[in-house]
Amino acid sequence: MEKEQHEQYEYARKRLKQKKGLYFHFVLLILGSIFMFLANHFAIFGLTVNWAIWVITFWFFLFVLHFIKVYITDRFMNKNWERDQIDRLVAKQEQKIAQLQNQIEEGSSKNPQ
Repeated sequence: MEKEQHEQYEYARKRLKQKKGLYFHFVLLILGSIFMFLANHFAIFGLTVNWAIWVITFWFFLFVLHFIKVYITDRFMNKNWERDQIDRLVAKQEQKIAQLQNQIEEGSSKNPQ
C-alpha cells in the first residue's frame, strides 16, 4: 500500500472504532436506563427518591458529549484539518519573513554607508 492509501485505511479504521464505541455506549445507556428505572420503581434499595432519573440524565449527558466528539469534533478536526492549519500558519510565517526581508533590503538601499 502507498502511504496515502495506508493513511486513509487507518483513518477509516479509527472512525469505525469510534462509531462502534458510540453504538455500544448507546445500547449500554438504553439497557442501563431500563434496569435503573425498574430498580427504582420496585424500590430495591428502599429509597423513595426518584434517583434513577438523575442518573439516567447524567448518563445521557455523557452520551451526548460522546456523540459530539465522534460525529462533530473528530469528523471535522482530523489529520487533514491539522495539515491544512499547519500549512496555513507556515505560509503566514513565510509571508511575514518575506515582508521583513523586503523592509530590511529597502532600509539598507535607502541608507547606503
